[in-house]
Amino acid sequence: MKRLSRIGGPSAALKAETDEQPRRAAAQALKELGSAELDVRGGSDDLLAAAVLCRTAGTLALPYPVAEELLAIDGNRFVLVSPELPRIDHGDLPGPWRAADLDRRTFDVQPSARTSAKLGPFLVPAALTARDELAAQADIDLALILGSWRILGAVQQSLKIANDHAKARVQFGKPLSEFQAVRFALADAAVAVRGLDELAKYTVSRIASASAHVRSADAVVLRLKAVETAVQILRTSHQVLGALGFCDECDLSVIDRHVQPLLRLPVGAEQLAVRLLPAIREGHLETLFSEPREFG
Repeated sequence: MKRLSRIGGPSAALKAETDEQPRRAAAQALKELGSAELDVRGGSDDLLAAAVLCRTAGTLALPYPVAEELLAIDGNRFVLVSPELPRIDHGDLPGPWRAADLDRRTFDVQPSARTSAKLGPFLVPAALTARDELAAQADIDLALILGSWRILGAVQQSLKIANDHAKARVQFGKPLSEFQAVRFALADAAVAVRGLDELAKYTVSRIASASAHVRSADAVVLRLKAVETAVQILRTSHQVLGALGFCDECDLSVIDRHVQPLLRLPVGAEQLAVRLLPAIREGHLETLFSEPREFG
């Protein structure tokens, strides 16, 4: 965390929109931390370390595709895409990419130049060429999980910014945090973030022991929960900060804009929920109310 924070946090992410130096610094910092040595497919300890690294990247709005590099295949960054509207976050960085959709179809990627989009300022349109092979379902699950941990870091930091502002901002002679409506909104947000944090840890903790079908359902549930929580937290945070939250001088604005690709790609919350339906019908989605299972 300290090594990555020295890059500059959201202020460096904002600078990276027009200056390549922060992204080069991020790549160097990750190299020094030994991120390339993490075997996210090989062991639970390495996967947890990778998840924490992704959470830190979300907290700092690190302008670099951390999860995609952790999941690299034969030197190709691995990314989930929507073939109908292929977009890759940080796709303009040097180096090859390998893409897959949620149906396991794989693609070679030819990124183009960055657009001037404000939401997701590093998004790059890409041309996809279908490959004659299917991606490993485990790779897709890991991509959903690590992306969710990055969202977790972003919403935790957004809530902290909102809490700090509510304590410091004086309105009608008293801090915002003393108004009941503000307290209730921030309390609801804190409960949602804590729930996402617990679910993220639980999903990683049992990834090695769960069956392949259950693991895939877990990954989709976590991503769906992450997206829905992010929408709630960002809305609440912007309501607390008011117009200030939409100014790039405020870290919340930068975090919000930079996390948007993960909330929409490869699909949004509605399509994620639809993808859970087969798992529900086939009994692969385990909840607090699932029938107990015997293992032998």
